[in-house]
Amino acid sequence: MTDTNVVVDLIEAFRRSKCMFTAASLGVFERTPCTLGGLAADLSADPDSLERLLDGCASLGLLWREGDTFSNTEVAETYLTRSSPATLLGYVLYSDRVLYHLWGNLDDAVKEGTHRWKQTFGMDGPIFSHFFETPEAKEDFLLGMHGFGMLSSPVIVEAFDLSDFRALVDLGGATGHLAAAAAAKYPLLSAAVFDLPPVIETARRFAGDRVELIAGDFFTDPLPPADLYALGRILHDWSEPKIRALLGRIHAALPDGGGLLIAEKLLWHDRSGPVSTAMQSLNMLCCTEGKERTLHEYEALLRDAGFSAVKGKFTDAHLDAILARK
Repeated sequence: MTDTNVVVDLIEAFRRSKCMFTAASLGVFERTPCTLGGLAADLSADPDSLERLLDGCASLGLLWREGDTFSNTEVAETYLTRSSPATLLGYVLYSDRVLYHLWGNLDDAVKEGTHRWKQTFGMDGPIFSHFFETPEAKEDFLLGMHGFGMLSSPVIVEAFDLSDFRALVDLGGATGHLAAAAAAKYPLLSAAVFDLPPVIETARRFAGDRVELIAGDFFTDPLPPADLYALGRILHDWSEPKIRALLGRIHAALPDGGGLLIAEKLLWHDRSGPVSTAMQSLNMLCCTEGKERTLHEYEALLRDAGFSAVKGKFTDAHLDAILARK
């Protein structure tokens, strides 16, 4: 008989995610160590039901249980608490409150080829206006991007030798994690973030002294001068016409010999994986205009925009790297 483990695991996969999402949304990991009774009273939760949730988190390696007392494991303390510099809590909350519901309409996204904001939340308007619908939504989204950036950006800036560049501007650079990583790796490099005004407000809490913060829209405003621009998790958000327009603006702004560093998840040449990239491409279908691509597809877009000497590298981080030269 064919092994059923793959199918059974996929049947149960969303249960594991939702267990973690719910515990995070209730603030469980912010309230440990705690007793079951004390936490039930604090959350106004049914003790038996809460115990099942906490036991579920323990089975997932997120909580330790000793009698009636629960405490965070190292993984939960590092990635699921707001005070941790490596936290992914923002993206967990965003996944629970937004992405989980958008994915509930994946079938219609596949049939119609469009994102699900209107169907799921009744929202019109530009995609990213939804991410910043409330201060809390903005905080969760940017905190999530910061957490992933802290994991991937140090790897991205080491993927290629960037020592001959002198001025980096990270377009849509959010909290400045990539710019800060580049400045730390290359002491002679000046680094800046160019992002929307609401993002810059939040970035001031994260960016260090080495990172300049500049407010603007990279689709419409003049780009700050640089010999190296960066795009981290940007191109996968947008339709091909918008990508071509953005790459054209960047190419025009660069001096000869200037570069563009791109951080995105890359699909394998035959598009059969990696799994995380294939799933992220479906995520883009549900919530943006974009998708994930192969290196060959990015290279074609870059060469059409006038770039040459395009190099790509798969990394062990959550994002891969591409460097193109003018």
